[in-house]
Amino acid sequence: MKRDTLAESNRLEILRLCHSGLDSGTLRARLLQRLQAVIPFDYAYFSTTDPATQFATSSVLAAEPPEWCMSVFLENEFLQEDFNKFSDMLRDHQPVGVLSEATGHDLLRSQRYRDMLAPMAMGDELRAIFVTSTACWGTLCLHRGQDRTGYTPAESAHLAQLVPHIAEGLRKALLLDNAPLAKTPDGPGVLILSEDLSIVATTAAAEYWLRELAGDRCALPHPVRSVIAGLEAIEHGLVVANGAPKVRLRTRSGHWLVLYASRLNSSDSQRQISVIFEIAKPAEIAPLIMQAYQLTKREGEIVQCVLRGWSTTEIAAKLRISSNTVQDHLKAIFEKVDVSSRGELAARIFTQQYLPQFPAGSPLDSSGQFTPLDHFTT
Repeated sequence: MKRDTLAESNRLEILRLCHSGLDSGTLRARLLQRLQAVIPFDYAYFSTTDPATQFATSSVLAAEPPEWCMSVFLENEFLQEDFNKFSDMLRDHQPVGVLSEATGHDLLRSQRYRDMLAPMAMGDELRAIFVTSTACWGTLCLHRGQDRTGYTPAESAHLAQLVPHIAEGLRKALLLDNAPLAKTPDGPGVLILSEDLSIVATTAAAEYWLRELAGDRCALPHPVRSVIAGLEAIEHGLVVANGAPKVRLRTRSGHWLVLYASRLNSSDSQRQISVIFEIAKPAEIAPLIMQAYQLTKREGEIVQCVLRGWSTTEIAAKLRISSNTVQDHLKAIFEKVDVSSRGELAARIFTQQYLPQFPAGSPLDSSGQFTPLDHFTT
């Protein structure tokens, strides 16, 4: 098959995969298989991200990296100046970046290359960020061995063509994941780490969540390392933040989890870090769900009213808009969420957001509901 024909065939298959309703992990694994055929690589890192913080929430790897690799990667991404950092690409609206091009074909100018890629016998790097109109849902790194030629403009352009579709696929996967819910530990989990990230102490609940996030791996899960890197970036004055850095993610068992990282105060020279694992409350999940459905702030407010059983007249009075405007918003909401009635809308939001709270024993508010959906994205 001619290369142009192969590229087009793969492009169409990738588009099909992005709209096939696969869960996030399976989608990313199959996308990497397809990309390999037209953009050969020797190592790949494909993450999902929390769109509010850009912290990684899970990763699919094409090969297992050295144990030291992730620490170097996160330090470079959060604490060092370099070429094609994901945060810079997002700020500059740059969906794809090739390291050899960015460095003027002198890879040694990149600290990431010197500290991580060269010791791994890797050469050029192709990066992508997957952004919809509302948020960034994932990132990708493709690396080639030093014995291969660098990435070409044609390969970069081909990936750039695919970026919007992959972004949509990752966004939809967040909403379509339907893992069965398992019983979880009572209360938050607490993990205490030394400055070199070795475990000092842990509660049973934290051990449960570590196993849930890491699977069979012994190293700290990527989301834990990511939120710690965010803490260090705040401490170095590289990021301005109110409160402890946190990341929201969905676990393999289908639960929404929030991780927080903070530095413990100590009278001695130890600089220990605590990581808290908590089942996410609806108010913490709501912005993510609404963003994933690409709802506006007003549409989010109307969804909240629908979930409370309000009529069109009641919604119009509450929001000080006309009944016709409410109906127009509801039509737009139904299209985005892919439902045809208020009942279907309530059922969809309930199963994705509220149902997981029952086994978690989440508190109710004064109206007998779970924490109200009062935080929406614009």
